[in-house]
Amino acid sequence: MITVHHLNNSRSQRVLWLLEEMGLPYEVIRYERDTRTMLAPPELRAIHPLGKSPVLDDGPVRVAETGAVIEYLMDAHPGSPLKPTAGTEAARRYTYWLHYAEGSAMTPLLLKLIFGQLPNRAPGLMKPLVKGMSKKAQHSFIDPQIASHTAYWEAELSKAAWFAGDAFSAADIMMSFPLEAAGSRAPYGPDKPHIARFLKAIHARPAYQRALERGGPYAYA
Repeated sequence: MITVHHLNNSRSQRVLWLLEEMGLPYEVIRYERDTRTMLAPPELRAIHPLGKSPVLDDGPVRVAETGAVIEYLMDAHPGSPLKPTAGTEAARRYTYWLHYAEGSAMTPLLLKLIFGQLPNRAPGLMKPLVKGMSKKAQHSFIDPQIASHTAYWEAELSKAAWFAGDAFSAADIMMSFPLEAAGSRAPYGPDKPHIARFLKAIHARPAYQRALERGGPYAYA
């Protein structure tokens, strides 16, 4: 039996969604963030030294990192329509977006989160200074980076219904979190109709809805 060590409001929601799309049986062990720090609980460190989620157990096999988990599941269950045929243009795009999601896409989003939290964690007398530095960093560097990425997503989704091409794939599951996270920080406007269409389409998928039921509260949906 597959077991997913799942942290609320985290990227591990995608693994639950993938398992639902694949129709594989699995169980979920839930972990809750500290409501003050938003960090994972100490119990998760017993599963992963860094206290990260997702972690997937499949018999004696343990896999961490969302992209690695998705690749493992695709290899362990070959022939899935969620992975394009090797050697095709769709396969090339699939590999690109699978890795881009946690590489290029998440970097500015994590910086936005970190710099947004800095004033709250600064000593009392330092708060005004830290707040000013944080706002300047976000305005001059981080926000333009996020805007560049969202414009890139919009342009790519204007070419095809899904990131790898005309067919839904596991790359779309990987890309869901960056798009959802960016939209939660700054809602997409009318100039991003293809991103809006993509999010509406994935949220309507029955497997996505079943994954929400299994995973519990998820603030980005």
